[in-house]
Amino acid sequence: MRRRRLRTRATKKVSAILSWENTKKANIEAQLKKIEEQLEKKKAEYAEKMKNKAAMIHKEAEEKRAMVEAKKGEELLKAEEMAAKYRATGHSPKKVMGCFGA
Repeated sequence: MRRRRLRTRATKKVSAILSWENTKKANIEAQLKKIEEQLEKKKAEYAEKMKNKAAMIHKEAEEKRAMVEAKKGEELLKAEEMAAKYRATGHSPKKVMGCFGA
């Protein structure tokens, strides 16, 4: 009879310890999940910031390319106007391509 009580008591204690362990593990897993969710949120925010920066750089580069192309177009137009002017007047420019000489 006494043995049965000792076994019952020991079983209850083991069961209580198991219950305590499972509760503690569940708490830790919940904390871990919360931390992982926070990290995922921060990761997504940083990824979005980096994508925005990349988009801004791309936009800036497009604007710079457009400016260069516009300037190139203006210079070509100016050269064509000058050539047309010289052809119309029959005069040649005094300075013909600086790299070809005097």
